[in-house]
Amino acid sequence: MNDRAPGAITTIPLAEVRSKMKARNKPKGRQIDPQARADIAVLLNGHDIRRDLLIEYLHLIQDKFNCISAAHISALAETLKLAQTEVYEVATFYHHFDVIRDGDDAPPALTVRVCETLSCAMAGAADLLEKLPSILGSEVRVIAAPCIGRCEEAPAVCVGQNAFGGATVENVALAVKSQHTSAVPGDYVPIAAYRAEFGYQTYLDVLSGKRDTEATLKEMEDSGLRGLGGAGFATGRKWRIVRAEIGPRLMAVNIDEGEPGTFKDRTYLERDPHRFIEGMLIAAQVVGIDKIYIYLRDEYHHCRALLEAELAALRANPPGGHALPHIELRRGAGAYICGEESAMIESIEGKRGMPRLRPPYVAQVGLFDRPTLEHNFETLYWVRDILEKGAAWFAGHGRNGRKGLRSFSVSGRVKNPGVHLAPAGITVKELIAEFCGGMSDGHEFYAYLPGGASGGILPASMGDIPLDFDTLQPYGCFIGSAAIMIMSQHDKARDAALNLMKFFEHESCGQCTPCRVGTEKAVQLLQESKWKTGLLEALSQVMVDASICGLGQAAPNPIRCVVKHFAHEIS
Repeated sequence: MNDRAPGAITTIPLAEVRSKMKARNKPKGRQIDPQARADIAVLLNGHDIRRDLLIEYLHLIQDKFNCISAAHISALAETLKLAQTEVYEVATFYHHFDVIRDGDDAPPALTVRVCETLSCAMAGAADLLEKLPSILGSEVRVIAAPCIGRCEEAPAVCVGQNAFGGATVENVALAVKSQHTSAVPGDYVPIAAYRAEFGYQTYLDVLSGKRDTEATLKEMEDSGLRGLGGAGFATGRKWRIVRAEIGPRLMAVNIDEGEPGTFKDRTYLERDPHRFIEGMLIAAQVVGIDKIYIYLRDEYHHCRALLEAELAALRANPPGGHALPHIELRRGAGAYICGEESAMIESIEGKRGMPRLRPPYVAQVGLFDRPTLEHNFETLYWVRDILEKGAAWFAGHGRNGRKGLRSFSVSGRVKNPGVHLAPAGITVKELIAEFCGGMSDGHEFYAYLPGGASGGILPASMGDIPLDFDTLQPYGCFIGSAAIMIMSQHDKARDAALNLMKFFEHESCGQCTPCRVGTEKAVQLLQESKWKTGLLEALSQVMVDASICGLGQAAPNPIRCVVKHFAHEIS
């Protein structure tokens, strides 16, 4: 019973307090392992110590040790003066970082990623995933992976950093044995050959004022060139908007190319990198850009080596002897969401790739809170040709009332998959017949995806719709990055929708509930033999209305298309 008077203060002798205190011989929190601290010091030697380079440092650890341990996270956090949780949450967000918690075993020395997204699924990825583990043994980890940007060569795999298509059990086993990395393409146009064909002359004309800035902007506007990463925003208009903002202004170039079925950027980069670089420099000069950041997907290891080499050669001998603007090449880490412009900007800043709420828009408040010109690789690839040949040249192409050229990434059941440059407004039937050599032997045209995973699915009977911006929306689809995936009578649209929804579930960043939970619930519903169409539609509408970014908003497109056009498969 407490017999102290209310409000009385109890005095405890100091000796008693001291006897109850436990001596602390080390500071609170996780202690920094001396060896981990030394490892980080070696890895970062010669590198700028900057918060925005966090993902680059995580790549250094992953490449060196094949995983990222808790000890290395702690040591890196100490070096960057960040909370350990901040480093941990970034490291665990990206698929290509293997974060090892205390007590966990490190992964095998080599990982083989087998693409399981639609084009590769149709080409036999499941068979590879079933057979490879027993053949390669326990020293090699075989995992299913989302699209790796080689859909025309399906099935595709990454053996470590060596990505290749036409994968078989035999050539994968051979690649594992040799463990070499992807080679830089040998048949691309290097800087000397590019300059021999008047390369960088247009950039010099813009730089010197010989080509007037206003005239250049007008030429881009008159060409009708729109953003070729999927959004389709008018290029010339975007230049004007960012140019009107108070500097310093930055540029972010998107070569993440994670949309299943898309590989055009990689194809052009492998062939003619300086055409893209010149377009990038012209845009930077016209808009008044101070620094450029190029975001390249991690699976394009060979393209990274190519770009690094060619940029170094260009810096050593810049056009006209004029110093180039500051250019940084950043490495993605396996996150489809970083194809969304604001998520990419977050990643360049060394953070999780979480899309931002808008407004403000990237053009006003973008990278490092500065006005930012964001462009897809291919958009910049066409700048030189448009300025040299004229806006009328580019706009003069087209069919069915459309204007311009489109680079169609075609994969699936055709004889000649690949990137096909064709008039905007061409129909898929014309594309197959005139550019793809027809359907593969034994296959009949059954269905197609006009815009990659998120662009919807249409039956062959609707194969006469012009393929271009704004032509497919009335049918619940869109062209996006012009990734055309062709299906035959051996495939089912409902299976394709399930495959794509599993992709969206895997790639959702988790920031908003409608997308994070909606994609998961949709996968469960699509796996049922008979679809609950009413429930799926209600779920789809919530995702469209309430998701923060295009991933959740577009993910229901394949479901809605199957319900509308392939009802016989789901009842």
